[in-house]
Amino acid sequence: MATIKRYPFARHLRTAPTSHVLHLHAGRLRHDGAGLAFWFRPLSAVISEIPVDDRELPLVAHARTADFQDVAVQVTVSFRFEDPTLVAGRLDFAIDPDTGRWTGNPLEQVAHLLSELATGQVMDALAGMTVLEAVTSGGGALRRLVTEGLLADERLASTGIQVLGARIGSVRAEADMERFLQTPAREQAQGEADKSTFERRALAVERERAIAENELANRIELALREQQLVSQDGANARTRASEAAAAALIEANAAAERQGLLAEANAHSTRIVGEAEGAAEAARLAAYAGVDRDVLAALAMRELAGNLPSIGNLTVTPDLVTGALAGLVGSKGA
Repeated sequence: MATIKRYPFARHLRTAPTSHVLHLHAGRLRHDGAGLAFWFRPLSAVISEIPVDDRELPLVAHARTADFQDVAVQVTVSFRFEDPTLVAGRLDFAIDPDTGRWTGNPLEQVAHLLSELATGQVMDALAGMTVLEAVTSGGGALRRLVTEGLLADERLASTGIQVLGARIGSVRAEADMERFLQTPAREQAQGEADKSTFERRALAVERERAIAENELANRIELALREQQLVSQDGANARTRASEAAAAALIEANAAAERQGLLAEANAHSTRIVGEAEGAAEAARLAAYAGVDRDVLAALAMRELAGNLPSIGNLTVTPDLVTGALAGLVGSKGA
């Protein structure tokens, strides 16, 4: 919107670079261009301001498909005023010289015109499509048809309006029809979800089976190793017992051999001692062979006295002396 400053008997106008201004004075064009700033007299000036920036018009077009289904299409039309002089001659873009505001509603007129033309293009495009094709096409074909139709429209070209393009936001059928169309996709999605669930369960079962088999294999391996350990322990025990028995046998044989040797040594020693004693005894007896009997008796008595215990008191009775003397006399007589 232009900025107008009021002074006595004159006005000053300044516009933005995106606004094209046409200034007529007494029917003659005095100023023509974008981003102008100039003085004018309000009583004799006719000024039009046309925006030359790119603009967008969102709208919702309702149409019917080839299978008689109502469809709502969200469309956004991009446009610009290509020829401001032509636009000012076809549409009322005049501004108030005191406020700088448009005296009419030119943009609403343009919006109405573009809405009608875009809706007509949408209706023509959807008339050859079924509702399923319209909903599932993604808007690409519809956008191309609408854009080409608006670019080829002669009324827009004669008004100085250039359509830059059209975008399709969405293509929506009625609620019941949308639910009907969504049912196969939902069923397919549910089937895929069920399939994924079953596959996940099957995978879980397979993993559990693998884990159980692994545990069983581990248990079998442990049992085999335990069996090997028991067998080895038994073999080791038998080996230890055999070695202990062999060692005991060797020790027993050694002890028996030692005892035999000791017995033989003792016997030999005893034999030697006996022979020596026998020889001594024989020599002693041989020495006594020529000795008188009384001497032998005296020696015997001396030997006996040497072996008797010590006698503190000795009592000699007449009977004892008589008997001894009788024996002595008898021996001498003999």
